[in-house]
Amino acid sequence: MTSPGPVGLDPFGEAVYRTMLLHPELDAHGLAARLEASEQEIREALDRLADLALTRPTGSGDHWRAVNPERGLATLLAHQEAEAARRQLEMERSRAAMAGLIAEYASVHAPTEQRGIEVISSLDQVRDRLIQLASDATAEVLSFAPGGPQPAQVMEASRTLDQETLERGVRMRTVYQDSVRNDPPTVQYARWLHGLGGAIRTAPTLPLRMILVDNATAIVPIDPEDPRKGAVVLHSPGVIAALRALFDQVWEQARPLGETAQRDPHGLTGQERELLRLLAEGLTDERAGQRLGVSLRTVRRMMADLMVRMDARSRFQAGIQVAALGWLEAPEGAAT
Repeated sequence: MTSPGPVGLDPFGEAVYRTMLLHPELDAHGLAARLEASEQEIREALDRLADLALTRPTGSGDHWRAVNPERGLATLLAHQEAEAARRQLEMERSRAAMAGLIAEYASVHAPTEQRGIEVISSLDQVRDRLIQLASDATAEVLSFAPGGPQPAQVMEASRTLDQETLERGVRMRTVYQDSVRNDPPTVQYARWLHGLGGAIRTAPTLPLRMILVDNATAIVPIDPEDPRKGAVVLHSPGVIAALRALFDQVWEQARPLGETAQRDPHGLTGQERELLRLLAEGLTDERAGQRLGVSLRTVRRMMADLMVRMDARSRFQAGIQVAALGWLEAPEGAAT
């Protein structure tokens, strides 16, 4: 099929229209004979001309009448102008929508310097970024290291970098979980750090894994529950200030590694009280163990010991006893 001309008429349709103007007496059969075309081709051309308001059936068989070209073409041009205006409006809407999408994309993928955020999706890239941050540190490195006992390969890989950082005079303060106190390799590594000048404390639980460098850059996991999803590097002063305040609060409540575990007036260690709190919030034994950095077996052993001390024969009775004894209330002077 040939392409339409400037006013929407293809060459064959234009030939049919001209013939109808010059020979208004011809029907579809006569037009086909005069133009040496099939009647099917003529009828298709007539349909196209009718769509353009250039022809109309007369009501007598296959006879069609050509509309006055002045009036017909004026209608056709008006129709095309309206269609052009509609398409122009659609184009403007499309441009506006595209501009919005571009702005949204730019806000998500803007350079780190403009947004104060850098997303790192792979664990290898996270490790490389941590090495860079530690190597560039000039004053202080603050860390939360949750997860309980640290993997031996992680500690070994960090040994050289930690030593170089401390020997440059950079202060290092690290908070582990209380559960590392029962893991000789982690305790040995922490004492080694302490011997080089690093300060080590422990707390029952930690809010997230975090490293804060020179009070200017922080790296935290995208999903605290799944470090494999990558990390976010933050530079925004407001966010850095909030993370520093969080670290200072946890640090003040944490115990130095060499300090003997203290018990509160109820006879609970900080880890035991935290376990009771987590279970009271509805966490399963397994989930509570993950938060405390201990195994499921350890959680159940701790609960069995606590139930003996409460003289409780079931978890339900233990819950009632905890509330009655006020064990989840933080007494004055309680150790954490």
